[in-house]
Amino acid sequence: VEFVYKEHKIYNGKPKLEGLPATYVESGDEAQTLELVLEDTSINTRIVLLYTIYEAFPVIARSVRFECDSDEKITLLSAMSACVDLPDKDYEMIDLAGVWARERHVRRHKLDYGIQSIYSMRGCSSYQFNPFLALARENADEFQGQVYGFSLVYSGNFLAQTEVDNYDTARVLMGIHPNGFKWTLGKGESFQTPEMVMVYSEAGLNGMSQTFHKLYRTRLARGTWRDKVRPILINSWEAFYFDFDAPKLLGLADAAADLGMELFVLDDGWFGKRDNDWCALGDWEVNEEKIKGGLPALAERIHGLGLKFGLWVEPEMISEDSDLYREYPDWALKIPGRAMNRSRHQLNLDITRKEVRDHIMNQIFKVLDACKADYVKWDMNRSVDNVFSAALPKERQGEVYHRYVLAVYEMMESLVQRYPNLLFESCSGGGGRFDAGMLYYSPQIWCSDNTDAIDRLKIQYGTSFGYPVSAMGAHVSVCPNHQSGRITPFETRGTVASSGTFGYELDLMKMSEEDKKTAREQILKYKEIEHLVQSGDYYRLINPFENNNHVLWQFVSKDKKETVVCGVRLHSEANPYIYLFYPQGLDADLHYEDIATGKVYTGAALMKAGLPLPLTTGDYQPIRFTFKAVEK
Repeated sequence: VEFVYKEHKIYNGKPKLEGLPATYVESGDEAQTLELVLEDTSINTRIVLLYTIYEAFPVIARSVRFECDSDEKITLLSAMSACVDLPDKDYEMIDLAGVWARERHVRRHKLDYGIQSIYSMRGCSSYQFNPFLALARENADEFQGQVYGFSLVYSGNFLAQTEVDNYDTARVLMGIHPNGFKWTLGKGESFQTPEMVMVYSEAGLNGMSQTFHKLYRTRLARGTWRDKVRPILINSWEAFYFDFDAPKLLGLADAAADLGMELFVLDDGWFGKRDNDWCALGDWEVNEEKIKGGLPALAERIHGLGLKFGLWVEPEMISEDSDLYREYPDWALKIPGRAMNRSRHQLNLDITRKEVRDHIMNQIFKVLDACKADYVKWDMNRSVDNVFSAALPKERQGEVYHRYVLAVYEMMESLVQRYPNLLFESCSGGGGRFDAGMLYYSPQIWCSDNTDAIDRLKIQYGTSFGYPVSAMGAHVSVCPNHQSGRITPFETRGTVASSGTFGYELDLMKMSEEDKKTAREQILKYKEIEHLVQSGDYYRLINPFENNNHVLWQFVSKDKKETVVCGVRLHSEANPYIYLFYPQGLDADLHYEDIATGKVYTGAALMKAGLPLPLTTGDYQPIRFTFKAVEK
């Protein structure tokens, strides 16, 4: 190919991307867009490079549209979203890597010659790598230095790489992974790539993160709940798993209402003959042997307690032991003549087919209508595999991965359009699809299936590099923890979970009276800071990957008149050092009262001189300081 400049135009505002999530504007004066048109006349094909710059953010949003006007079909073998050249290689690359229950751990390494890449070929953005990377100058830290951030607004296979050539220049490339991708265009057809969002910061990593937080919270997330504080929930999963009936659920809901919670979520196990994870996915009708009287009656009782009612679904999956599979075995993705690869005893539905999408969503809509649900948790507990659609010819199977992602977006869009007041939380076995694409449909995402408070310190720290804290689903769970076996104080579990979308996931009826008292106090304390978690500025103060004694973070109100510093002292010491911490983001000239002690400090003193952390005994102790501006 040989694409050359043809024309361009510049206009106020930002166009929508057909079928894809993307950042947006609410008025034309918020941004300007450049459309740069290149053409290859030998194949009668154009590419339109889309660049949007925001007035209020140091951001460029970039994507590409391919337009075919050829009488012969054109095949795309690679369609990346952006390519950025930097004049030198003196950067360190930062990415977020992990596995299930250990998602988005921060890695930082110096650029070297050749290609350094992260990617997913799992049909989703994956636990292994997140579609985010940053390039930071070697001297850049949280609060100073030059940083470039790159985030792909996409939930499928991706490639993100930095290549250093032998002239010491660096090139960043990001987009749909070309492996397994092959897209055919006929005359008059087009292909739109996902959007890459590029952020620049001269105020270090925290400056980059705060830009992503504000942009994604206000100009990527949408809907009724975008700017609202979220209800404190109780989720039934770790309380009962599959072993429940209506009386158990009502007992849990009654206990939740008594403690001051606001939303009851019925997780997996309410439908079909779902007594384990081997069966019934695809049969979205209530199991009345478990829930006698049906979901509407249960939801009405829970609403009567003053709680909102929510439901777990997994619309993209099918069990072989299900009525749906027995009736429509070709509705599952599977490769003819090959053994099927199963994960969690389930298969992916071929949602690239309209009849499959319509059947599943109509079933789910019927259930949600009947029980008047206030919340939905959309799960995805396995990667996309056995990638072959019976509805496409063999020469077009390279379209299946991307068509699958487009189908997920279409299904989610139908949900949020039908229920504009619904609180929607996405999930993928925890954090396997925690990406910017999901935030366009769901303002919060279940951060990880690992509810251990100490493990969550690293998971939530890493997630905050590219995503707002208000998007992180975080729950208090039982100890010993179900994933790690670790025992931590109830207060500490609350401190960590309240630095996200706050909730509980344990059998409240088995709690001691002391823990119930603590839970009530936690909920009241969270109510005091929930506006800061939702829309305040977030600062990472002490890095859990570099400090074995403490982890610390901070929320600051927009007017800088109140701030909360939270953290955990990891390990107790005999005759310990005095550790100082330094709050950030305050007004140097204001006076701040420490609410616990009544002492007053200037903002400058807090930020420059710091304060000592409390001396505590015992491991995993919580830390919390609250400061409010006062008249001198």
